[in-house]
Amino acid sequence: MAVVTNFEPKRRKSSPLDDLTALVAEDLSAVNQIILDRMQSQVEMIPQLAGYLIAAGGKRLRPVLTLAAANLCGYQGEHHRLLAAVVEFIHSATLLHDDVVDESDLRRGMASANAVFGNKASVLVGDFLFSRAFEMMVEVQSLDVLRILSGASAIIAEGEVLQLRTTNDTETSEQAYLEVIKGKTAELFAAACRVGAVVANRPQAEEMALNDYGMNLGIAFQLVDDVLDYSALQAKLGKTVGDDFREGKITLPVVLAFRRGNDEERAFWRRVMEDLDQKDDDLERAQALMARHNALKDTVERARHYGSIARDSLGLFADGPIKQALLEVIDFVIDRDF
Repeated sequence: MAVVTNFEPKRRKSSPLDDLTALVAEDLSAVNQIILDRMQSQVEMIPQLAGYLIAAGGKRLRPVLTLAAANLCGYQGEHHRLLAAVVEFIHSATLLHDDVVDESDLRRGMASANAVFGNKASVLVGDFLFSRAFEMMVEVQSLDVLRILSGASAIIAEGEVLQLRTTNDTETSEQAYLEVIKGKTAELFAAACRVGAVVANRPQAEEMALNDYGMNLGIAFQLVDDVLDYSALQAKLGKTVGDDFREGKITLPVVLAFRRGNDEERAFWRRVMEDLDQKDDDLERAQALMARHNALKDTVERARHYGSIARDSLGLFADGPIKQALLEVIDFVIDRDF
């Protein structure tokens, strides 16, 4: 039997992310309209494919963080809405590219865009979304915003390339793994939060505090994502459980299980991750080895560590509903089961 790990997530009628989203609901509605308007093109396939991905849902976590950060900083204008849409476009573009690279068939419980429209169309529409995002950045007329978001886009690409280098390499260190997830995931979280302070013209201390909040929240988010690939139920996760295993991706649960294993176990990991010589029951064996060595639980504990750093980062800001919701989102990100 497959191992399904239960980390006892907190149960409540609405999630902390739902609560945070409710606090920025009016802004988010405007952001969704901007997204719909700006993904239009005379080339029919572009809005079709982009709309397919964006309509598939998702929690809109990153744009919600931009809106919440601007609100936390007392911003009164409307540029934060445009920036939230930029963040979602960058995120959507990376998803399109990632699914092609990873040869993924599922995204958010639906057939991935590349499975429906093909790899070439997905890559090119991803390029379109990146380009449209840069057009929208310029409209804000802030060199700081342009510098932060363009820099984040470059770092995300670097993170993806770095992941290619560590894939199938069982000698990957925990530090090398962290460098990958900082680039490919956490950098956009950090930028999404940071620009909320920049557009509000807040002091650098607040800008960097929000950057640190987003960075550490993003690290925690990806750590949990990597746990869920081995422990979640596919119906909740919205993608195929074990995808990382089948692709030979070296994530922290693999690093820990490999380092803590005996010679026979390490030979198993080399066979399935480096050689991709995988048998029908190898995923179950990998899950069992992770359970034996507490690799999944310890990865979640790492996530709690980064969550604590994110929590401390908000200490500069006055107490209020937005701050409280941002604090509670940390626990949601770590305790989620999807």
